[in-house]
Amino acid sequence: MSGKRVLVTGATGYIGGRLAPRLLEAGYRVRVLARSPDKLRDVPWADDVEIVRGDLDDAESLRAACRDIDVVYYLVHSMGGRDEFVDAEKRAAQNVADAARDHGVSRIVYLGGLHPESGDLSPHLYSRAQVGRILTDSGVPTLVLQAGVVIGSGSASFEMIRHLSNRLPVMTTPRWVNNRIQPIAVRDVLHYLLAAADAPLPRSSTYDIGGPDVLRYGEMMQQYSEVAGLTKRRILVLPVLT
Repeated sequence: MSGKRVLVTGATGYIGGRLAPRLLEAGYRVRVLARSPDKLRDVPWADDVEIVRGDLDDAESLRAACRDIDVVYYLVHSMGGRDEFVDAEKRAAQNVADAARDHGVSRIVYLGGLHPESGDLSPHLYSRAQVGRILTDSGVPTLVLQAGVVIGSGSASFEMIRHLSNRLPVMTTPRWVNNRIQPIAVRDVLHYLLAAADAPLPRSSTYDIGGPDVLRYGEMMQQYSEVAGLTKRRILVLPVLT
């Protein structure tokens, strides 16, 4: 590899913590940004990366982290109340865009959420799409990868499906259990993210990534139950559920 310097935000998270060692194996020089560097003290690759303290909400710490960096990986998603996390994600995205542009970063790679091109989006999907737009409009070439449910031990979406299916042979669910999804294995997500650092990028682009199957959440729970050796789950869809 070219020895490019990459910055991984969200290195303490599910995806970032798996991507960092793969970048090292591929020959990249890796810097990771963490609000609490102590959380990375015991990971096996800690001595092979540069760990810097910072927060996407702290513009100055972010500017310092982006100095001498070629590729920035944006792998952070905020949580909280609707207005709270939407505003937080907007500020964070703008901070990353400004820091990357001011320090001559050659590429931003963002992992967002798979969503339909039209229709109402949930607050979380709307926010992720908004982050993608801010980054692609930043003036820094940006590659956005949009993924649905990530399948892998430890993935929040997958663990929710596993937890519900394991514990509830009969469950009442809201209508979104009939929403169609396109799950993707975590290894495939990491493959795309790693390739994104050097993929040809004549202009900012957005790509949907997913596995071969499109199915409903309920079908996914039934498939998990079958693979796990559980009896078929009874799913009762209610029009309203707190």
